[in-house]
Formats: sequence, C-alpha cells, structure tokens
Amino acid sequence: MGEIWGVAAAVLSSALGGTSIGATRFLVGAIDPLAIGSFRFGIGVVLLLPLALLQPRAWPPRRDWPAVAGLGLLFFAAFPILFNASLIFTTAARGALALSTLPLLTMLVGAALGVEPLTARKTTGVLVTIFGVAMALLSGLAAAPPGAWRGDLLMVAAALCMALYSIWSKPYIRRSGPIPFTTLAMAAGGAVLIIGSLLRGSFAPVADFGAPQWFGAIYLGAFGAALTFYLWAFALERTTPTRVAISVTVNPIAAALVGAALLGEPLRWNLMAGIVTVFAGIWIATTRPRPTLDWQRP
Repeated sequence: MGEIWGVAAAVLSSALGGTSIGATRFLVGAIDPLAIGSFRFGIGVVLLLPLALLQPRAWPPRRDWPAVAGLGLLFFAAFPILFNASLIFTTAARGALALSTLPLLTMLVGAALGVEPLTARKTTGVLVTIFGVAMALLSGLAAAPPGAWRGDLLMVAAALCMALYSIWSKPYIRRSGPIPFTTLAMAAGGAVLIIGSLLRGSFAPVADFGAPQWFGAIYLGAFGAALTFYLWAFALERTTPTRVAISVTVNPIAAALVGAALLGEPLRWNLMAGIVTVFAGIWIATTRPRPTLDWQRP
C-alpha cells in the first residue's frame, strides 16, 4: 500500500509540474527564467518552512546538511538552469521528449549504483512510457531549428541531474522526512538562483507586475514548488527512484491538456493515444506480475 501511495504522489507531482509549465510560459514574457526560478523556489521555501518547523520528525542532522545542500544545488539550481537553457536551442516538444528519458536514466544509474535491480518488466514499462510521450508530441517533433541537438543534450543533462537527485536523496528523506528535507534542499538551490538574479538585475521588471503576474508567481511557488516537490520527496520515501521517475512522462501531457483548456490549443488523436500509452507504461513498470500458484504450474 505504501508503494501505491508513493506512485500516486509521484504522478500528482508530475501533473502539477505540467501545469507549472503553463504558468512559466506566461511569466517568461515579463521576467527572465532565472528570476522565475527565484520566485518559484523562494516562495516554496517560505511556505514549507513553517510546516518543517512544526514537524514531529527531526530536522536533518547537521552531518547531513552538506549533502542535502549539494542535492538542492543539483536539483533546484542546476536542473532549472539546464532546463531553461535547453529551450533556447530546441523546441518544447523535443525538450519534453528528451526529459522523458529521466526514468530510463534513473533505472540505469540506479542499477549501476546497486540501488535497485534492473528488471525486464520495469524496462518494458519505461520504454512504453517514452513511446507514449513521443506519440503525444508527434506533431511538434518534426519542426527542429538548426542546432536543436544542443538543446536536446542540455535537456538530457537536466534529466540526469534529476535522476541523481532522486537516487541519492532517498536515505536523507528517510532520516528527516520529506518536508524538512525538501525545505533545506530547496533553500540551498533557491538561494543560488536569487543571488544570480540580483547580480543580473533580473528583478527589475517586477516593479511593473500586475495581478496576473503575481498570481502566476504565487501559483508557481505554492503548487509548482512547495506541493510538487513535497509530493516528489514523499514518493521517494515510499517507493523506488525509477517508479517515481517514470511519472515524469505525465508532465508534458498535463502541460498539453492545460494548453488545450486555457490557451485553446487543439487536442489531437495522437495526444489521447499518448495519454493511454503513458499510463499503460506506468502500470507495467510500477506493478508486479501475479505469482503463479502451484496448481497453475504445468
């Protein structure tokens, strides 16, 4: 039952991440990506900190702080920088497909580090979900600007950062709990982004913010950071890194559905087929085959 809750939390986390893409697309016309990340994770820390202080479980012990801060820099600083930089060179569809390699990378790295075994069923499920994402994004994959491969590689590098975070953070989450761990890690990464934004003068356009821009920033902080990454850590505490990572394939599909609902973007047959395929792959990878009873054996 714990693993079921873990997988469900991971899927919800990735779906919220997909809706955050819409908010990011709205804000990117007003402030640069570095400032968007600063608002997202800065607000996220402000919202999580009171909850972390009220937790009955212990704050991460001091001996864990350097490792937790390092994981925060990997996931909440390096990942968004690589993610945003990749979209300078490649299309959103190709970037989403490159990001969907996350479960494959997590599975391979986890097996290489001895964290979780590599199984045929898990491998099949991961490959099916990647195929589902490709099918859902079919119409956007053909258009590729010159040098798009550079953006694709940057996105794969971002996925690798996320894979390593998912694998290495598990023991720290178990010791302190998902809320204190996420708060400390997010604070480390968010601090780097805020310092970078101040040095670049990225906050200057905030003076012209209206209600819609503030709503978008607060949504990103509350739902796109605090809730999304709490759920991600909650899932990592209860199931394997690959089972958590495979849920990221829901992210671009959720973004497409939000685009259809709020921006009037068309829902094509390939998107619906991709949704079915992705969830089929998640089911294959996150469930176990039913054991064969003695009377069923030949």
